[in-house]
Amino acid sequence: MEKQIKEVLDNATAKIASIKTKQELMQASTEFLGKNGALANLMKGLRELPVEQKRVVGEQLNQLRDMLNKLVKDKDAEIETMLLNEKLSQEKVDVTIPVKPMSYGTLHPIEALKKDLINYFVARGFELKDGGDIETDYYCFEALNVPKEHPAREMQDTFYIDNETVLRTHTSAMQVRTMESQQPPIKMISTGNAYRIDEVDATHSPIFNQLEILVVDKNVTLADLIGTIEDLIKHLLGEKTEIRVRPSYFPFTEPSIEVDAVKDGQYIEMLGAGMVHPKVLEMSGIDSNIYKGFAAGLGLDRLAMLKYGVSDLRELYENDINLLKQVK
Repeated sequence: MEKQIKEVLDNATAKIASIKTKQELMQASTEFLGKNGALANLMKGLRELPVEQKRVVGEQLNQLRDMLNKLVKDKDAEIETMLLNEKLSQEKVDVTIPVKPMSYGTLHPIEALKKDLINYFVARGFELKDGGDIETDYYCFEALNVPKEHPAREMQDTFYIDNETVLRTHTSAMQVRTMESQQPPIKMISTGNAYRIDEVDATHSPIFNQLEILVVDKNVTLADLIGTIEDLIKHLLGEKTEIRVRPSYFPFTEPSIEVDAVKDGQYIEMLGAGMVHPKVLEMSGIDSNIYKGFAAGLGLDRLAMLKYGVSDLRELYENDINLLKQVK
């Protein structure tokens, strides 16, 4: 194991030393420190070692993690300095130019998109429901047909405050709370923050914005769901936008689908959706023999990236005035 640890460190040191761009550094970080990276593979090998070796090797792996993180952090600072110097060398300021009138601020891209979608759905008869960021395990998982020890929980791992209280992994908890508090017909949306234990990269963040859609009534069909989604995507990306519907799996819907839209000649994943699982309806006190429903969840951060041409999710949180100017 000691030889393998040294090989990983040597490989990481050599590779990171030659990196010139943020994108290359992000790929190297994932290669060595990601969930399926070199360090994670070594950690998996701990279980095969004798008990007396586990502590020693474990300490060595912790030291390796610290050294890999330092390599990435130092290289990131080096690239930042290089980019700043390049920018300073290219920018010139003429202090004799008259001052331009002060411009007015604009909404943040995500907030602008959220406001647009709320107006879109409210105009179509949907009710806006608001829920808290802190949720119980029951409403976040069990009432959505995700019992304890269900493998789907690993995909939505979140931050636990205690054994029964979590930072919600999705806004879907408001579906259950709404169905428990009123009988159909139901047309509602809910927006807000969601939390998952994700590494920060160009398309992931441990905190993100979500919008949830729920419709429950008699004679609701999958065709109603697809029609609703198609209208929504055309509202967001233009009337000529093509969509593709693929089968998928979510514990709280049956059948489940994922929807892609054509953007710049290629299909891009937009959202997950499906018909509300009968168990979810029944646990919420709604007779599944009489009522059917559909639900969909949209990640507003990625939609904002797509709508406003942002290539890296992190740019949305850096307060870059040039980016914010795109939203009017």
